[in-house]
Amino acid sequence: MQLDDLYRRVIMDHYKNPRNRGTFADDAVTVNLNNPTCGDRISLQLKVKDGIVEDAKYSGDGCSISMSSASMMTEAVKGKSMEEALNLAERFSSLMQGEEQEFDEYEDIEALSGVNKFPARIKCATLAWNALRKGIDEDHKSQ
Repeated sequence: MQLDDLYRRVIMDHYKNPRNRGTFADDAVTVNLNNPTCGDRISLQLKVKDGIVEDAKYSGDGCSISMSSASMMTEAVKGKSMEEALNLAERFSSLMQGEEQEFDEYEDIEALSGVNKFPARIKCATLAWNALRKGIDEDHKSQ
């Protein structure tokens, strides 16, 4: 099996079997973003305690890339400090710009590396990560 085929399978697995899809019934940092160019939309919720992302969930509608990226991102940031989560977001942004990155802590993210060959799809892949940045920023402001 070629690497591109494996990556496609990982992306489709996250799309068809999303991790952390849903909402919290109680208080959480909530960010709503959309990509007006393609119609993708996400609502990201973060449970933050003492500077640690204890849990993350998302809901929304979008293409396989945006929803898979949200699934991967929510898995990757659980248990991370806010700084570690921001670092992951920065590394993901670099990946989307074509820079080689390794995500040993959650290597499914590397399946999205081929998206950078399709500039119109980069916004799809980064939507959830932009919501993460905004959520962390909002949490810092509320402190």
